[in-house]
Amino acid sequence: MEEQILGFISQVYEFLGWPGVVILMALESACIPIPSEIIMPLSGWMLIKEGGLGASYNLIAGFWGALGCTIGSIIAYWVGAWGGRPLVERYGKYVLISHHDLELADRWFARHGDWVIFTSRLLPVVRTFISLPAGIARMNFPKFLLYTFLGSFLWCLGLAYGGYLLGDNWHQIRAWMHPFDIPIIVAILLLIGFFLYRRLKALRE
Repeated sequence: MEEQILGFISQVYEFLGWPGVVILMALESACIPIPSEIIMPLSGWMLIKEGGLGASYNLIAGFWGALGCTIGSIIAYWVGAWGGRPLVERYGKYVLISHHDLELADRWFARHGDWVIFTSRLLPVVRTFISLPAGIARMNFPKFLLYTFLGSFLWCLGLAYGGYLLGDNWHQIRAWMHPFDIPIIVAILLLIGFFLYRRLKALRE
């Protein structure tokens, strides 16, 4: 599967160059699972090193990657705010989510959303989907944009620079980071399970 994704990304870079980075990172941040751990290191190798550009161009890669992330995140945010929020308000009770839970989420994002969004952009898996709950909770939108861009810039810059340094071995970055996916997914599932357990327990009482 990842080999097919790699071939697709390579073709996008051959035809589009830097706009391809923006498009691919926008898709990734709009909850389409195209790994940024492939998109950005490949840009550092293919568009910078193979293109004969200097290391300073990794800053450009970081900027274009972060711009794409922000565009995709805006889409996911408003899908959450315009579509997800009404769905949760109407049907949330069927999955044990109450209006009180939504109010708690609103207050939590209002209080902690800055660092949550920034930190989430530096974590595999979480970074792809955090915009949806932020939209559902209707986090302050300008702050959402700011911290999305800042966190994404650091993430994209680091991955692109890693690809630039490793050259032909850029794909090792994905191999190094892949083991972190499973613990993060397990942690998310445990949190969901804990929420459901607490809610079922409260209903029985």
